[in-house]
Amino acid sequence: MLFQLTLRRRGISDQAVLRAMEEVPREAFVEHADRANAYRDSALGISCGQTISQPFVVAYMTEQLQLEKSHRVLEIGTGSGYQAAILSQLVKQVVTIERFRTLADAARKRLETLGYGNIEVMLADGLNLPANIGLFDRIIVTAAMETIPDSLLERLKPSGILIAPVGPHHGIQTLLRVAKINGGIERKELVDVRFVPALPGIAREL
Repeated sequence: MLFQLTLRRRGISDQAVLRAMEEVPREAFVEHADRANAYRDSALGISCGQTISQPFVVAYMTEQLQLEKSHRVLEIGTGSGYQAAILSQLVKQVVTIERFRTLADAARKRLETLGYGNIEVMLADGLNLPANIGLFDRIIVTAAMETIPDSLLERLKPSGILIAPVGPHHGIQTLLRVAKINGGIERKELVDVRFVPALPGIAREL
């Protein structure tokens, strides 16, 4: 109840998002040693030097996507799979991209075990997507980009929305909401955030 109350107090009002945040067991997506702190409103470290975002940021980004049940969603940066699990409760299909094999394999197994059957986890370069990956109604980037590449915007359907943290890799970024409207691009700055950097290529060592 305190978890839900904290999200509501911070401005999360979409009932479907709040329900998804309640139903997905966050403790299953954090390191074992951090399970007691799983529902604190803070980011936590996971393998490969990555993080699981704080609950408010997950809920806020999800709410800003304005999701519908028919949507196909792309996530760049799988991490432990928590954001993908939240999305899966709200849309038809989630494709999530991870550059670390260790994280991709663990997330795939975790999501399958928990029964999230509409998520596809791919080991790939999120900055150089496979040609056959198709188009998406929504795109969410969970790692910091210095700029949003045109190649990513090209994967967005008309009337689509993309959300990404944009700014310096080692500093404060601004969450940017980009919408394709009437053949043009509309950009809106939302809140300041801190994410690990989005790096090119598939990680070699992990």
